[in-house]
Amino acid sequence: MSTGYTLDGFPSMGAWTTWALGTENEDLPSYVAISDPRGTPQSSVNNWGPGFLPAAYQGTEFNAVKPLRNMEVPAGVGIEEDRETRRFLRELNQEHREGFPGDTDLAARISSYELAARMQLSVPEVTDLSTESAATLREYGADDSSNPLKAQFANNCILARRLLEKGVRFVQLFNGAYQTGGEGVSNWDGHKHILDQYSKHGPVLDQPCAALLRDLKRRGMLEKTLVLWVTEFGRMPTFQKGASGRDHNPDGFTAWMMGAGVKAPYTYGATDEFSYRSVDKVSTVYDLHATVLHLLGLDHTKLTYYHNGFERRLTDVHGHVIREVCEREV
Repeated sequence: MSTGYTLDGFPSMGAWTTWALGTENEDLPSYVAISDPRGTPQSSVNNWGPGFLPAAYQGTEFNAVKPLRNMEVPAGVGIEEDRETRRFLRELNQEHREGFPGDTDLAARISSYELAARMQLSVPEVTDLSTESAATLREYGADDSSNPLKAQFANNCILARRLLEKGVRFVQLFNGAYQTGGEGVSNWDGHKHILDQYSKHGPVLDQPCAALLRDLKRRGMLEKTLVLWVTEFGRMPTFQKGASGRDHNPDGFTAWMMGAGVKAPYTYGATDEFSYRSVDKVSTVYDLHATVLHLLGLDHTKLTYYHNGFERRLTDVHGHVIREVCEREV
């Protein structure tokens, strides 16, 4: 779902998007992955990795609970001294870069260090949620002391909105963490005890997500923000043998889009009467990716990158734009 491939080593959708469209804020990463404070999602950093694209297009991972560290200017260093030091370092880096033309890894490393220096001012500001009103915190559920997990996710949702306001091109917001060696309350993979797990997950996800959508709409941001809500599979309509949960169902599950260029209200496709298999207007992940890129103003057949003898793309050799879900031609 994140890369278009089941194998490691391919660029994430965010990496493709930021490589194609660039950034609108030079002081923040163009691509941010807001992870669950409890741990990384399934497949970990592959969800926001650059694959074979230049390393500069990897997503930067942080969240509202554990923001990036070492963002403070060192004690005893004045603002002017810090600025001049960075200016001198930039000149040295530029001279070093010119000595190794075509070295994208070197260029990406220098670029990341320069961005990190600028982020000393920008990140503490954008992650400081104390400037949000009490009404906003209450709407998202960020002040819910009875459910700390919901409060954490709510803070991440507020952070997502703030990053978008600052011009971050692609924000990837995760809910739920993957746990190796068993199921727990942080894992949506409900094979064994789906009722117990989902009764905990639902309240964590529901209010913060709804508040984020309302907030984006209220601020007029949905006109240029595409919201994509996805999972990598659904769940079977029947119980799993010997358990009180349900197995994976890759043959029929839901994704929805909202915002820039999306027709609403509109439903595309349907499963059979058992919610087991897609039977009407069956679509693939490639079709979804092609449609998302189309809504962002990109032709998925032309967004290619030459690697290892192939012109690679997010949709491989597949995918068609689902034009029925598009409100207008982009």
